[in-house]
Amino acid sequence: MRNAIVLLSGGLDSSTTLAIVKEKGYNPCCISFDYGQKQLIELEFAKKVKEVLAPEAKHMIVKIDLKIFGKSAITSDIDVPKHRTEEEILSGIPVTYVPARNTIFLSYALAYAEVLPANDIFIGANILDYSGYPDCRPAYIEAYNVLANLALSRAVQGEKMTIHTPLMQLNKTQIIQEGLRLGVDYSNTFSCYSPSKDGHACGACDACTLRLNAFKSVGMDDPIIYSAG
Repeated sequence: MRNAIVLLSGGLDSSTTLAIVKEKGYNPCCISFDYGQKQLIELEFAKKVKEVLAPEAKHMIVKIDLKIFGKSAITSDIDVPKHRTEEEILSGIPVTYVPARNTIFLSYALAYAEVLPANDIFIGANILDYSGYPDCRPAYIEAYNVLANLALSRAVQGEKMTIHTPLMQLNKTQIIQEGLRLGVDYSNTFSCYSPSKDGHACGACDACTLRLNAFKSVGMDDPIIYSAG
């Protein structure tokens, strides 16, 4: 079995991506990040979903500090937007964008790929109903693929590196449908940007809104717990 690195946040997208990697027959090696995010609880869900979908898989949690840069509602005192419509969510780059986050995460994944070894990296980026993040676009991934094949000793010695985005052209509804087909238990996932003190999703931030609307569109209740407030 070929190794594949999976960027696993514990959210809906990355959990579905892990299931896809398993279906494709790879040996998944998961990497998650404690980067100073308000929703640190997502790492507990990353552990849960890994244990259910790929109990044999390696799981590395990397601690870095993106709070030192700030300028994001995820890593600073900026308020997380709430109660926005999908049209508002998709209208521009929101304050929940964390500067260079995917660039940094993929750099760690490349380093991990060099030593595992692995030629394949999977990330759950998608553009059709994502919150306008510039580092989730096809052009960004294409450029990073070029970089990956210039940067690694394994690549310049003939081992082609590929960054895969199996969800890129799917909206949240289609992602959930694909995950259900693959047996993903979405009660083990977490998407909220502004969890309550007791660790429940807020139900009002952009991530919760997109998630709740998607479950509604497939005729299901979201299986996670939402804060009464």
